[in-house]
Amino acid sequence: MDHSGMHHGGMEPLGPFTPGSALVWSTDWPFLIGCLLALALYGAGVVRLARRGDRWPVGRTLAWVLGVGTVLLVTNTGLNDYGMALFSAHMIQHMVLSMLSPILLLLGAPITLALRSLRPAPKGSGRGPRELLVAVLHSRYVRIVSHPAATIPLFVASLYALYFTPLFDFLMQYRIGHIGMMVHFLAVGMLFFWPIMGVDPGPNRPGYVMRIIELFMGMPFHAFFGVAVMMATHPLVKTFDGAMAPPGTDLLNDQKIAGGITWAFGEIPTAIVLIALTLQWAKSEERQARRRDRKADRDGDAELAAYNAYLASLDKRGQRAAEAG
Repeated sequence: MDHSGMHHGGMEPLGPFTPGSALVWSTDWPFLIGCLLALALYGAGVVRLARRGDRWPVGRTLAWVLGVGTVLLVTNTGLNDYGMALFSAHMIQHMVLSMLSPILLLLGAPITLALRSLRPAPKGSGRGPRELLVAVLHSRYVRIVSHPAATIPLFVASLYALYFTPLFDFLMQYRIGHIGMMVHFLAVGMLFFWPIMGVDPGPNRPGYVMRIIELFMGMPFHAFFGVAVMMATHPLVKTFDGAMAPPGTDLLNDQKIAGGITWAFGEIPTAIVLIALTLQWAKSEERQARRRDRKADRDGDAELAAYNAYLASLDKRGQRAAEAG
């Protein structure tokens, strides 16, 4: 199906919105190419590490593949076509791209993989890709953009500013606007969850309790937005005007469904993130405990030797006392 002429009358009317019709393949080239590139580059990194004899965790590769898969699922299927005509379908795309795909992609630790698989540039040849990546990670810009004081407002604003102002309708008129919006959802989600999920190195590395607080700072705004959309008594956006929708669609009801999807969807990433954080936390505690044990073993040996010497001295003293008596 051709997405280029979004609002011309020549597009065939959509049938009822069902899981079957939503999951049918429908190519969207920019996203298809982007996803294939993401898989190819990641795969190349893993292969390079394997050739060097380094192991890369299978779980990370799996998370990355699933993450790219979720992006493909909402951009290269019938869901993308319905996303042009139904608020509810668009909202499913938005939620997956901003809250599910980023978490899976971040669990794939792409930055760590890049840093480990890219070779340092030869001396005197200037900065190679690896040096550029390190420079970007250490840049002030990245430090600011990935700080919770920026990521949380950005995450919240990309909901409210988009749907409660004319911005959404403006962007939806243009193919590039629609693509930009989808990329924005993914990017903002990645930025929001990056300091929280933290497999990859980043400028802001809060402790585990702080990360959980950050997660719960973003979520209520999200839930409140969903409730606001559910309770709205008039259409919030003009794009979904019924002309493109499947025949017999109740647009206001569809908008309520969109709000319900937003409201309910917040639970999914919250649960995944909490499980992942708990596991990471437990692992780091275990590592620290092992470190403490190793230190205790070393200190313990010294303590034991001192204690034995002390016992020996008591024993001698006891003997002397007995002899004197």
